[in-house]
Parts: sequence; C-alpha cells; structure tokens
Amino acid sequence: MDPLHDPSTRGFNSDNCAGVHPEILAAIEVANGGHQPSYGGDVYTARLTEVFRAHFGERAEAYPVFNGTGANVTGLQAMTERWSGVICAESAHINIDEGGAPERVAGLKLLPVPATDGKLTPALIDRQAHGWGDEHHAQPRVVSITQSTELGTVYTPGEIAAICAHAHDLGMTVHVDGTRLANAAAALDLPFRAFTTDVGVDVLSFGGTKNGLLYGEAIVVLTPEAAGGLTYLRKSAMQLSSKMRFVSAQFIALLEGDLWLRNARHSNAMATRLHAAVQGLPGVSVRRVPQANAVFARIDKGVAERLAKRFRFETWDGETGEVRWVCSFDTTEADVDGFAAVLADEARA
Repeated sequence: MDPLHDPSTRGFNSDNCAGVHPEILAAIEVANGGHQPSYGGDVYTARLTEVFRAHFGERAEAYPVFNGTGANVTGLQAMTERWSGVICAESAHINIDEGGAPERVAGLKLLPVPATDGKLTPALIDRQAHGWGDEHHAQPRVVSITQSTELGTVYTPGEIAAICAHAHDLGMTVHVDGTRLANAAAALDLPFRAFTTDVGVDVLSFGGTKNGLLYGEAIVVLTPEAAGGLTYLRKSAMQLSSKMRFVSAQFIALLEGDLWLRNARHSNAMATRLHAAVQGLPGVSVRRVPQANAVFARIDKGVAERLAKRFRFETWDGETGEVRWVCSFDTTEADVDGFAAVLADEARA
C-alpha cells in the first residue's frame, strides 16, 4: 500500500498521534507465527501476568483491553454497584473526555470536584464524600485520580498515600487512571509500585498506546477484594480481544525491559526542552513548569491560528487562549527546536 500521509509531518497535539515504536512492531511480528489459543489462553498473556507482577507485586492481576476508556469504565464497573458514585477531579478524563461512558455504560454517578492543578486531596474528596445511607444520593464508593493528570501534574507517593488512607477510612476504594503512568514514574524516578501498590491503590488503568504501543491498555487489580467480575465484565463491555496475544506481546516488549522507561523519559525530556525554548517569548505565558510530557501555555489567538497551520496542537481553553503541547516517544530535538522557532517568529510578527 502506498502511504496516504506525509511521514515527515510532526505535531504536538497528543502522544496518541505518534506511530508505533519499532521494538513493539518487532514483538508483534514475533507473536504472529503459527496458531495460539484465543481470548487470552495464549502463552504471551500467561507471561504478561508475570511481567505485571514484577512491577506491581505478587497479588497483581492484569486484564488487557483495547483502549483507555474501556480500561477505565470496565475497571470502575468492577469496583462499584449501580447506585455508586465515583469522586474525581472536574478535569478528569473520565469526566470530560469519555463521552459519558462511565455513567452510560458502567451505570455509576461521577462526583466531580474542582481541582486547580488537577490533583485531588483528602479535603477536596470530602466535598463529595457524604450521603451514605441516603437513598436519594449516589453512594460514594470510589476515588479516582489520574497519574499524570490531565493538566500535566504528577502526584507524589505521599499525596497518593494520603488519598488512599483517607478513602479507605471512609470505606471507599481508590482507582488510578494511569494512561500516562510511565511518564509519572519517569518524572518521579520511582518504580511503579512505589506510588501504587505500596501506598494503597486498589485498581488502575495502565496505559500503553501513549507510550509506543500500536493499541492496548490494561486493567491492573492490586487489591483483589476491591474489584469483582472482571472476567465477565471485560467480555460484556466488548473489551475482550480474540487475538489477545498481540496486545500481550506488546506489553511484554514494553515492560519486560526498560523500553517503557526510555520512552517516558524521552517524551518528558522533550517537554522540558520545549518549555525552555518558549519561555520568555513575547506573548507566551507558560502555565507551569512541565512535570511530565505536556506543556501548557497561553498565547495570542492570532498567533495560535497561524501556528496551527504548521503544527497540530490542542486549544485547551479558547476563552483564555491556553493551549497544550504534548511530546511523544518519537519527538526529536529538531521537532522541538523547529516548533519553537516558528512560534518565536509568529509571536514577534
């Protein structure tokens, strides 16, 4: 097949826009020979359990799924009843960007809380942690946080430990939307379990697509008592892959060695480089020092419109002029420097 796009096109819209890491493509090719049992009965999925347990502990159970929304919705469904509520930040992906799927599909009620930096705290959780025993009120059952957050911030282990302790004291469990969990681990320079298993997280969604996979995420259960029925829910939620070996093989290639860390460190480093390159440009106001792989800035609307003709990126808030630039595992220094040069020209025009 002839290419239908220009492979030299680069952008900063999302790490979803990047291609597939060559080592992941190679893993798919290795897994492609011959026949293997379907629906997770293959040797690659069996091996994947060992790989996830090496990162998260011996009680961890991993359930590969197709995408992030599927991981979040199915994981939360396993943690709740139909009358349950899930406390989250207003900016959370489950609240803003999943088309109402947690409520439509999982049948739960989201209980959002304003969080200026995207991070919940025990005090913020308490704004929605009430109404138990009141049949007119959704029953708060789960606290869901995002690591790293939609605003590019990263929770410390201590912050997550405080959330988990508070939630557990209230009889709730804790879910982590970890679509960029690898970026958080790279930023913290810590193993995954140091800010998940070891501090009390019960269930998480583990992201792969944004860190070099072709497709695929995983629901990782760290506290078996906190989630039930995933074997059945994954199927009924249309997240059970018949050829699961190809999802599992990708995760093995990502996690068995250090590919996950190399990719995450690189995308984080490119965001740091981008921040340094645009800081101080006229008309450019960077919201905060990037903690992971995203840079948030405010620029003039006219500058944004002209810049968008050359590079794709997301307008985060049209009223304030805030935009988001995301770096990927394949973002190069030349990509960053070229983007910053064009921005500088447009800002001075």
